[in-house]
Formats: sequence, structure tokens, C-alpha cells
Amino acid sequence: MEADYRDVGEAAWSWVLSQVRGDQGPWLPDTVLDDQPPSGPAADRDSLYAGIAGLAPVLAEIAQSRALSDTEQYLADAVVARLAAQARTRTEASLYDGLAGDATALAMLAPGTEAAALQRVASLMTPPGWLTTLGQDGSDAPLTDIIAGSAGIVLTATWAGGEHADQIAAGGGEALLAAADRTDAGLDWGTVPGAPSRGPNYSHGTAGIATALAMAGAMLDRADFVEAAVQGAQHLLDVGSLDDGGFIVPHTIPPTTSRVVEPVTYTWCHGPTGTSQLFAALAHADVTDVAGLEVTDLRRRCLHSVLTSGVPQRLRPGFWDNDGRCCGTAGVGDVLLDAAQDSPDPGGRDMLLAAARTMGDALVERVIRDEDGARWRFIEHRQDPPLLPPGTSWMQGAAGIAAFLLRLARVLEDGPDAPVVDRPDQWWAVPARLRTVRPPSAVPEQGS
Repeated sequence: MEADYRDVGEAAWSWVLSQVRGDQGPWLPDTVLDDQPPSGPAADRDSLYAGIAGLAPVLAEIAQSRALSDTEQYLADAVVARLAAQARTRTEASLYDGLAGDATALAMLAPGTEAAALQRVASLMTPPGWLTTLGQDGSDAPLTDIIAGSAGIVLTATWAGGEHADQIAAGGGEALLAAADRTDAGLDWGTVPGAPSRGPNYSHGTAGIATALAMAGAMLDRADFVEAAVQGAQHLLDVGSLDDGGFIVPHTIPPTTSRVVEPVTYTWCHGPTGTSQLFAALAHADVTDVAGLEVTDLRRRCLHSVLTSGVPQRLRPGFWDNDGRCCGTAGVGDVLLDAAQDSPDPGGRDMLLAAARTMGDALVERVIRDEDGARWRFIEHRQDPPLLPPGTSWMQGAAGIAAFLLRLARVLEDGPDAPVVDRPDQWWAVPARLRTVRPPSAVPEQGS
């Protein structure tokens, strides 16, 4: 089956490559309609989420198994040239749609070139965080979350290191402390301070923000940051459920009528898949327990909830309609691989690897394959017809799925000590000795 994972992953990457266009540098249409050519580059053409920065982790994964082709190396060089040039003038600082994402891609493809993007991030920092171009209703008020706000920027600084890392992590961490809301059990964060509805899990809420504070606290030796992260975890325990040996937190608190979703989802973005990374971060910050529960067990509980949920089966409309990295199967599989490679227990590791294979099998079964390559169509059950056009991107398309399948094949062939292409939003969840992305600015000098 390893060969199937690699074969489908390579075919998916081939399809993504065929969609890359050129207009003042490379760009990638977000989705591809068979009967309509892409209209032109979108505003987020450079982003890690949906644009060319998101090609960097795929290229880095491919390079773990084989040399890049001339076409792939040309693309890598073009991505570096485009992102390095944009870093001088970009005003959006976020991880998934801004400079922190640019820095991530540059560090992966051309280590050392990320320094200018991080310097720009540092120069744009304000006491409440980073002004954004992504706010609702046209507001430029700083956001807090991993995707578009201070938490993602702080995590990038802890991952990349360098001259400006301490400044970014300290300033961003202090902004997050100031944005916290006190609850009966601990601390909570909205995407903006005082937001009436919260997505408390990893991508947009308390789980991700507490993760950033734990990592910044560990890097800077800031006990106040680590304590705030613990209090964030205490709040999640208060609003979540530990039933049946697992741990889940609702998708949205309180639920909104504007976006009807299942009360609990199991994804990287809004479910226990991503929230498990908080407990790995707390362990990295030398926190042993939260509210009397060991953080290692809370990580295990999150993954237990995922593995007993029915994922990746499409049990009912709206339950599991996405196979991508942000909201679906590939994202679950990648976190399972992180946990497996980090597991000291052979039995637990084998269980997690088997579960990652289940995710890979579902992707192989659902693939659309022809002479053009491989891709996936996700489902929106509330529209007719329900099939969405195939996506190309890191977070919502074939690029991110390809990277997971290629990594899965490599881990199964080479074993749990296979190198990991680490990223700002998960680097602490795997053993340090397995990390492959170490920007020169993050490597301690000899004797330090």
C-alpha cells in the first residue's frame, strides 16, 4: 500500500504543477473548473493557505525522497524570488495569509532568506498586535488566532528563530495576554477581544492561542506566558467533555445561526485533532498537568476522540465532507503521524500509524484519477449538486493531500525515525532530532 500512497501523492502533485500559472511570478488558481479557465491571480496568491507559499512544504517533502526535477527547482526558485521581493512591501503579517507564511516558505526553500520577512513582521508590530487586512467589516484591528492573527505570528517566531524572534514572540505574547477574557475556570480568547461567539479549538481560538503562549513562554523563559497557556487549557476543560476516555470541545460557543455546523467536529481547525497540539506544547513548556490531568494523557484523549468518532467515514451529510488538510482527512492523518513519531510506546505508535493509514486509504479510495493526474472533490451537502470543484492548495486541496500521502509512504517505509518536514504550527509535536527545517537563524552557535 505504501506504493499506492506514493503513486497517488505524486499524481496529485503532478496535477497541482500543471495548474501553476505565471503573471508577475507564479500563481495557483484555488479551484479548477473543467469548463472555465482561471480568471487570474487572487488577492491571496502568495499565501501559505491557498497560494504559492503553500507549495513550499510540498517541495520540501518531495526533497526527502528524491531530487527535485528541473521543473520543480525552477518553481521553487520562482516562489523564493516572488516572496522575497514582496517581503519589502507587504503589510499583512499573518501566518496563513501574510509575511509569517512567506517566512515559512522561504525558510523551507532557501534558508536564510526568511530574515527579511521576519524583520518586516517585527517592524509592523503594535502593542495590541498586528493590524490586519483580513478583519471582518473592513476593520484592521489585530486578530488573535493562528490562521490570521498574533498566535500564528508568535509560533512562526518560535520556529524560525533569528534576530527578531524574541521581539516578535514577546510583543505578540503580551498582546495575547492583553486580549484574554477571564472566565470562571481560566482564560478564553475570541478572534478579536470581546467577540460574542468563540471557535475555541485550534485554528481560531483558545487552543491555538494558548499553544502560542506556551511556546513563547518556553523560548523566552516567561512564566506568565506559560501560566496563561495553562489557564487557557483549564477553560477548555471546563467547556469541553472528558466522556468515554476522550476529550472534545464544541465547534462554536455559543452556536451561531449564521453558519450551521455539527456541534462537535474532529478536524485540525475546529476539533480535537488540532487541539491535541496544545497539550504537546504544554509538555514542551515543562507543564506536566492541567487541573490534575496529565498533559500527555490529554493529548492521547484528544486523539482517542478522533479515532472513535467515525472519521473518515461520511456517516451523515455534514459529518465528514472534506479530505483536505485544514478541515479534513489529510490534516487528521498528518497529526496522527506527528503523534506516532513522537510516541515512546511501541503499541501506541503502531495504533497511531494504523490510524494514519486509514486516512491514507480513504484518500486513495476517493481520488479522481485520469491522464491529468489526481485530485479530490469535497462535498457541500447543502448545495445541489453537492460536489465542489477540485482544489489545488496546501490547506484545502491536492497540494496538502499530496504532502501527507508522500510523508505517510516515507514513514511506513523508513520507520518512525523518518525525518519530519516541520512547520510553525506543529514543530514541537515531533522529536527535535527528526526536524528537517532548521533555518540558519534558528540554529544555536557552537558553544551556546
